[in-house]
Amino acid sequence: MPVQNEKLGLIAGNGKFPFLVLEAARAQGFEVVVAAIKEETFPEIESKGAAAVHWLSLGELSKLIETFQREGVRRAVMAGQVKHKQIFSSIRPDWRLAKLLLSLTTRNTDSLLGAVAKVLGDEGITLENSTWLLEPLLVKAGLLTERAPSEQERNNIEYGRTVARQIAQHDIGQTVVIAESACVAVEAMEGTDATIARAGQIMRSLHEDASTLSRALTIVKIAKPNQDMRFDVPVIGVRTIEVMQAAGGTCLAVDAGKCLLLDGQNVIDAANAAAVTIVAE
Repeated sequence: MPVQNEKLGLIAGNGKFPFLVLEAARAQGFEVVVAAIKEETFPEIESKGAAAVHWLSLGELSKLIETFQREGVRRAVMAGQVKHKQIFSSIRPDWRLAKLLLSLTTRNTDSLLGAVAKVLGDEGITLENSTWLLEPLLVKAGLLTERAPSEQERNNIEYGRTVARQIAQHDIGQTVVIAESACVAVEAMEGTDATIARAGQIMRSLHEDASTLSRALTIVKIAKPNQDMRFDVPVIGVRTIEVMQAAGGTCLAVDAGKCLLLDGQNVIDAANAAAVTIVAE
């Protein structure tokens, strides 16, 4: 439990994840100081009861540190996606972030965010696991839905996990889309939803050419081999199910204990209504 009036910094990306962390932190007695990323954070964060909300550009690492230090923040959490392509877009980094970028030998998510975490630590701000306050939302092992995977979906999961582990260890992406043990799409900078949508487009194109490959897609989303739970934790929500439906996805496999179920039971209800099976292993 926090000490009286302890402040927690929340570095908020997009989606519902930051809102859940903010709610959980307030319920446990923290005063939450939000660093909202202008290019990503939903504006509704202003009305969710934070002690303060400061809007910063993605490139303003010095301003982030100065804001937390001025507010007396010594512990912080990163929550919510920052799109990979945003990190390397035309956003101008300040001197501190520019220096950090130049020091990186690889420009992937792990190396960049790991370096940011080290800079924060050097300035007296400890970055906690993003799931620290949301343990009940971590997916438990087993079948989550009414329908179990078919034999073909099981084969897809097994093959998909093999492929996904290979790309995840290089921090390329965490999601692959499989049809009849063939890899249709691999996630890179575009993110999970865009990967699933792209797989659906590929399958529609194939079937226009009279492909014999089944249009039923299996999505495999895994954690990295040494997943740093401070950032970039796999998440699924109702939106994931909606994107799957539109693309022809029928099965979703995730890692137990390392994937957040953002919308709780609503995700399961949506999957059941769509006859989508979800399994965590």
